[in-house]
Formats: sequence, structure tokens, C-alpha cells
Amino acid sequence: MAPARRAQPSSISVPPPAPAAALVDLPPIAALFLIDFDVKAGYTIVWKQSTPGLELEGLVEYKSLPSGLHTVSDDLIYFVHDGAHAGLSAFVNEPCEEEEARHARMIANRNQTEILEKYWDSNKAKEGETFSTVNTPLSPVPDQLRKTHGRHSSLTDGVSLFQPEHKLSPYHPAWSLAELLDSFGPLIFPIHRAALLRQRILISCHAPVHEICNFVYNISILSNIPLSITDSLPTPSPPQRLRPLFSIGVHDISFLMDDLKASKRDRSDESAVDDADESGSGWIACTTDSILATKDTLWDMLITMPPDYSANAKDKVWPVVEYAGGKIVKATQRDLRRFNALRTGLARLAAIAPTAPVGQDPRSPESETSAVRLSTGHSARVVKDEPYGAADKLIEPVTWAAFAYNGFMWWASAGEQIRSEEQEESTRDAALLADLLFPASPRGSMSLPPSASPLQSEPLSNSIASLAGRRGSVDGEANIELAIITYFHRLTTQMLSVMVDIVDAADETYRDNDEGDDENDENEDLIPNGGDDSDLSAITIDSRSIETMGLDVWSASDAFFVQELAAVYFGRQAVIEGKGVEVCGVRVC
Repeated sequence: MAPARRAQPSSISVPPPAPAAALVDLPPIAALFLIDFDVKAGYTIVWKQSTPGLELEGLVEYKSLPSGLHTVSDDLIYFVHDGAHAGLSAFVNEPCEEEEARHARMIANRNQTEILEKYWDSNKAKEGETFSTVNTPLSPVPDQLRKTHGRHSSLTDGVSLFQPEHKLSPYHPAWSLAELLDSFGPLIFPIHRAALLRQRILISCHAPVHEICNFVYNISILSNIPLSITDSLPTPSPPQRLRPLFSIGVHDISFLMDDLKASKRDRSDESAVDDADESGSGWIACTTDSILATKDTLWDMLITMPPDYSANAKDKVWPVVEYAGGKIVKATQRDLRRFNALRTGLARLAAIAPTAPVGQDPRSPESETSAVRLSTGHSARVVKDEPYGAADKLIEPVTWAAFAYNGFMWWASAGEQIRSEEQEESTRDAALLADLLFPASPRGSMSLPPSASPLQSEPLSNSIASLAGRRGSVDGEANIELAIITYFHRLTTQMLSVMVDIVDAADETYRDNDEGDDENDENEDLIPNGGDDSDLSAITIDSRSIETMGLDVWSASDAFFVQELAAVYFGRQAVIEGKGVEVCGVRVC
């Protein structure tokens, strides 16, 4: 009897292959194989081909097919194999007539290639070579620019990303950056701060995992340390990027345990640290295996994504973010204001797109609102409206200290002091995107967003993703996506450059005091151990500096973040001076 025929799969639209010239610079494929799910044997490799020395059997089957895929018809999975190769698995679940297969055939076609950083190390251009910059996606950063730092550097960092000729391939993970902001709202900022501290971040989710894998990639990219500040950081310092492990499962527990042990090594010993060895340096990954979420020794931050069916809920269901031990992470009041400012800036950027109606002022409120409502483009990028009240669970409440300070300053200055502080904050937020909005305008004449624009009063879940819907008008252009990357890189530079200035000032003061002590032997007892470097460990960070970093002066979580930032990047202890008011030497709030 002829074997039962499987049901024919639905047609799949495959883009035409790229021209041969475009493939020259791509790294070679290291492995290609086909995985089939057998009801008795489980996942099995039915065909494979790989470069010599690359082990596959018993190692890649479960990385390619995470738990829960049997509930979906197709998925795209990213993963990392043996720390040196990145893999992509295309999964298809089709009905069939075979009873032995339980009327379902599940297969995955998977390939992997050497991680691009390692490929770059062996194929990068030799020093001294010159190239035309016409088709170069990223301009080289001059040495003198790399060596400068300061608060102004955040204004220029990332501009090289924002060029008209920059394109993204149709399936690039960065296209989901707007969905990332829509999914997390203001919570993206505490997640970004955890990524800057190079913590271990695990996203617990359900199949399909394609979008979450994109989120893993995007969070890693947003938390990169820009070149404009890298050379100002002491050595050794944390890696320039947060490792994306993409999809992991129970079979990776041993790897995570080894990584935990590596993280406990003393990385202050420069001779013991290999720049190419990223073990123990923090990572971000996603998993469909809920057992990993219960092992809080394996991760520092857990993000639990809501199930897909929650999209139909009356009120938006936000992800739950927590630290090990069950402490819930919330966005600060400053994060909420920053998120609203970011939405406003992205809406204005979308309004400047070539498809804007002729004669319409891109700065007008009407153009901003219409930009937010757009839903055309590569992916459906619309998020439902929702009242602010439903977002209270993810925002820290206003502290009593903030209430007291604002009330006192409003009474003492007739509101002028509060308005001045709000204007300074709006100026700092607007500066992160201002030259991207109006690159032809002189910096001094840039228009700032009004304090009460229509977007700022709209619900948190109003679509950011819909802004990027204009992408369909000019194929491949990613203005919104590149603006988001630029924004977060500048925010990172802003925080680290302030810390660099504080540390430099503290070191200069220490050196001046040390010289004075050398001239006066009576003060030798003020320098324990003959002036040991341990005196350099403590720095004082006032509330003004915290505000300049874009953080919340009233938030205990932001104060703790600043202390961790000083310890991780500079090896210093930080003393935080809170904000308040003193009357005749007595602190009243």
C-alpha cells in the first residue's frame, strides 16, 4: 500500500535571492541540517552537513526547537551554539495523514554561522586601508572624538547611524524596536539600566518565540556602550555589549551554572581577564521552559511576558519584571515622563517623513496625532488605547519627599522653581532627538516639545510601532528604528559621561590634597597606608548630577543603580546626596 501522503503545506512567499555581489561579505555557513520530530525518539537530526570539528549531535536539537512549539504552526528561532556560532531555525508544524506521527509533522530547517564578531576579527580591514564612504553604513569615528567625553557628547553620539542611505534588510530584528517599546512601555528604562550593569536577564515567554528573540537582540543593541564614551572608561571595564543568548532551555542549565561560576571570578585582575572571553559578563536570553524562571540563582532579572491571548484583554497586560528574590521592578516617575517625551519625539520624526502631506507643518499637533494612528508598513504596528490608571502597577508612586519638596517650592517661589526644573528636564530629553528631527536647523534654535502636547496626555499604550509604519513608503529606510537606537545610546553616554566627570574631579581633588600632604608631614596621618589607592574608592554624587544623568532624584532604585554603575564601571563606592530644602541649616524636606 502506498504510504499516506502528507497534507500539502500552505504556500510560502520567499524573497528573491540577493545579488551575488551582496553576498560576498557575508560569513560562510558553518552548519546546515534538518530536524524531524519523532513521537517515539523525539527530536532527531535526519540530515546534516557542517564544517569539520563542529559537533551537532545531541547538542542542537533542543536549541532549535524550544518547548511549546507543538502549539504553533510556524516559528523562527534564534540561538547561540558553543559560544562561537549563531543559529537560525525555521520551524513548521503541518497536519498530515500519518497516524504514527499523530497527524502532525513537525520539522525544522536550521543553519548556523560563526558569530559575526569572531568573523570580523579574522576578516576586518587592515589598519591604514581607506574606503569610499558612499556605501559605508557606519562612518569611522576619529580618534580625537573617541578620546573626548562630557555632557555634550550625548548630542553627537549616534548621528552616524542616522543617515538617509542606511537600510535594513526586510527581516532584520531591528524592525521590531517599536514593538519593543509598545510592549514594555516605561519599563524599558529599568530594563535598559539592568542591561547597562551587564546583569543576567531572562525573558520567560510562550511559543512562538520569534518576536521575543527580536526583543533579545534589540535590548542588547540598545545597551551597547557607544564609542564616544568607551575610551573614557577605566580598564578593565564591562564588555561593550550585553551577550544575546537568544532562545535557551533546560539543556542550557549546565552552561548557565558555569557562567555563574565565571561571574564570581575576580575580574579586577587584568591579567586574568581575556577580552575575547565573555563568560560571566552578563547576558540576555528568552525561554519557554518555565523551570528556568524558578531557578533565581541563574539570573538577576526575570521578565515574564503575558500570554498571547492577553492581547484581547480589555486593559493592556504589561510584562512583569522582577529581581531574584521576587522584588518587583517598576519604572520611576522620571521614566514615565521620559517615555512620553520619547513618544512625542518619534511622532514628530514620523511626521517629517516624505509621505507627509505637502504644506503641512511637521511640528503641528495634528501631524503628530495622525502619525501615531498610522498602521501601514512591514508589520501591523498598532497598539490599543488604555487609560493611565491601568499603568499604575508598573510605575513607582510619587514619594512623600517629592510631594513635600514640590509643595514647599511651589509656595516659596510661586511655582517658578518647579517650572524651571521642568523646563530643564524637557530640554535634556528633547536634546536626545532634536538634531535628528531638524538636522538643518542650528542647534541653538531647535524647537522643544511643548509641555502639554496631545501625545503626552495620551494613554501609555498608544502606538509607537505605528510611527514606523511609514517605512513602507521608502523601502528599507528605518528612520524610527535608528532614532530609537540613537536615543538609547545617547542616554547611555549621558549617564556614563557624567560619572566620568565626577570620577575625574574626585581624582583631581585627591591628587591636589596628596601634593599638599607631601609638603606638610603633619598631615601624613590623614592618608592611611601612605596614600593607598583605597582612598580613591568613594565618590559623592549630588542630586544635580543625578538629574543630569536623566534619573529620578527621588527614587531609591535609581540611587541604587548609580551606586552599582560606579562600582561596575569605575570600581568606586558612591555616596548619594539626596535632594531637599534646608532652612537655617535645618533640613525641612
